[in-house]
Amino acid sequence: MEYTPKEVAVMSGGAVGGGRLVVCVTGAGGYIASWLVKILLSKGYTVHVPLQVTSSLAGDKKNEHLKNLENSEKLVLFKADLLNYGELYSAIVGCSGVFHVASPVPLGSVPNPEKELVEPAVDGTLNVLKASADAEVKKIVFVSSTAAIFVTPNPPENNFYDEECWSDTEYCRVTENWYCVSKTLAEKRAWECAKERGLELVTVCPTLNLGPMLQNPVNASSLFLVKLLRGDKDTVPNAVRGIVDVRDVAEALVLVYEKQEASGRYLCSAHCVRTCELVDILKRMYPNYKYPKEYTASSHDDCLSSKKLQNLGWHFRPLEETLADSVESFRGHGLLE
Repeated sequence: MEYTPKEVAVMSGGAVGGGRLVVCVTGAGGYIASWLVKILLSKGYTVHVPLQVTSSLAGDKKNEHLKNLENSEKLVLFKADLLNYGELYSAIVGCSGVFHVASPVPLGSVPNPEKELVEPAVDGTLNVLKASADAEVKKIVFVSSTAAIFVTPNPPENNFYDEECWSDTEYCRVTENWYCVSKTLAEKRAWECAKERGLELVTVCPTLNLGPMLQNPVNASSLFLVKLLRGDKDTVPNAVRGIVDVRDVAEALVLVYEKQEASGRYLCSAHCVRTCELVDILKRMYPNYKYPKEYTASSHDDCLSSKKLQNLGWHFRPLEETLADSVESFRGHGLLE
C-alpha cells in the first residue's frame, strides 16, 4: 500500500526525519541495490522503496524478489518515479539516509542516448538530492561508477587512477561512450547540488560488478561474464578490468553510510585482471564451457586503487569465490543453458 508523509513519520519513530535506521534506497530491485537492501534489512533498518509503476511487489517481475528477503516486513513501498519530485519526496521524507543506486544501464545501444540515458540519470539524481535536502536527510550515499573516473584522452601517470580523477564527458561523447557521460554528469551535478544545499554526500565508484544475482532480469555486468562462459564471441579484447563482488559493493555502501568519518569519493575495486587471465581461471574451475578462442590488443589497461576505502575498513572476497558464486547463480537463472 501507499503511505502519506504523516503515516511515514509514525512508522519512523513519531517525527519526520525519524531514526537513523530508516533509509530510502532507489532502484531497490536492481543488482547492487538488492544486495544493499538485503544487508540493511539484516541490520535492522527500515527501508523505503520507491517503485516506478506501482506500490506493490505482487506481479512486479523487476522487484518481486524483494519480498523473499529476510525481514521484508520492514520494507515500506511507495509508487514514486525518480523523475517526479513530489512522488519521490513522499518516499524520502522520514528517512535519515538515502542510498541513490538507480541509474539507467542499457544492455545495448539506445536510439537517443541524451534523452534515454543521460537526462534521466542527471534529472533523477538531482531530484533525489533536492528531495533529500527538503526532507532534511542527514546523509546521502550515491552509487557512481569508475566510468566517471577513467575515460579520458589524457590518463594520469602510469595509468594509475584514484578518487581525484574524472572522465572527460566531451571525449566520452565523441567516442559515443554514453554510459560514461551519464554517470560522470550525474555525479558532478550531485556534488554541485550537495554543496549548494549543504548536504552530506558520499559517492562510491565501483568497477565491474560480478557475483550472484538476487534479481531475475540479467544485468549488464553479469551479462559480460555470461557471454564469456558461453563463448558468444570467438575473439574478444584482452583488456585489464577491475572486478569487484556485488556483495562487497553493498557492504561498502553501508560502511560509508555508517562511518561518520567517511567523506568524498571512494573507488571500489578488488581485482585487476586481464581478460585472458580471467578466462584461464574460469577454464580451470569450469573446463566444459565454450569461452573465447582469441584475443585482440586493448588500450584499456587501467589500474585502480581502493586504498581509501580499505583504510575505512572495507574488505573484499577472493576472485575465485566471486566467480564460483556467479556461475552457480547463472545456472540457477538458466542463463548458461
